[in-house]
Amino acid sequence: MSKISLKGVIDMHVHSNPDLRIRAYDDIELMEAGIRAGARAIVIKTHQGTTMDRAYLCNRYNEIVHGGDNNFTMFGSITLNRVVGGINPVAVETALKLGAKVVWLPTQSAKGHLEKMGQDVSKCVEVTRDGKILPEVKEVLRLVKEYDAVLGTGHISPEESFVVVDEAKSMGIDKVVITHPEWWIVGMSLEDQLRLVKEYDVYLERCYAQNMGGGAYKSNLPENVEVIKTCGYKNVMISTDGGQVENPHWELALGEYLDYLADHGIPEDQIYYMTHTIQERLLGLES
Repeated sequence: MSKISLKGVIDMHVHSNPDLRIRAYDDIELMEAGIRAGARAIVIKTHQGTTMDRAYLCNRYNEIVHGGDNNFTMFGSITLNRVVGGINPVAVETALKLGAKVVWLPTQSAKGHLEKMGQDVSKCVEVTRDGKILPEVKEVLRLVKEYDAVLGTGHISPEESFVVVDEAKSMGIDKVVITHPEWWIVGMSLEDQLRLVKEYDVYLERCYAQNMGGGAYKSNLPENVEVIKTCGYKNVMISTDGGQVENPHWELALGEYLDYLADHGIPEDQIYYMTHTIQERLLGLES
């Protein structure tokens, strides 16, 4: 078995408490795990709105308790579900001014998410209508560009993703991440992922495991190896989407993920690129 070092890794998709769903770590525990692992940074994600204020407090705690004796930074984000008013440019600009680095389009409020979960679609947050992007989404994209933030596609459908990505790229946004396209709720085919990479040069966020419902999770690792080899490592960003109590703790899941890639023919320099280089660029951490 290979043992890939986690030193300097960046995970841009981790869930922690406080959350409506109990997570394995709270924010401080996640930060401490990151420090122990030698990670460079973690982005906290929540379906309940914003995390940039929580990230700020983690960094202050790190400064006060650890005295700057590490190179770890916690980053925050905003997710445009109904809890923040959906596609809400005012909320987005406020979050970005307060330090949020990632703007995720709707997740649990996305139309496709509600459809596949058998929930009330009338409560969805629309991103497109009749195949066209909504004006308020354009305003959010403008803010993403202005603040040099990262756009994550959330749980929107593959069809919506193409519309959004086309608009984002036409506006000059080059920090676009397709959020876990492998998850059955998103349901993006390998052909569509390859097309997005070839036509728009986006990043495919490939995560550790996916929720199949009822507390059951399916490993994404075999399929992730295929995607890396098919789409090219320079357009695949490794994230865990970690934090569930059903899965290994964040650092264990990430370690298992990287070891699996190494054991299945992915060179260490490519693993480094997918866990360090891409994220450093997206978060503005290039040395």
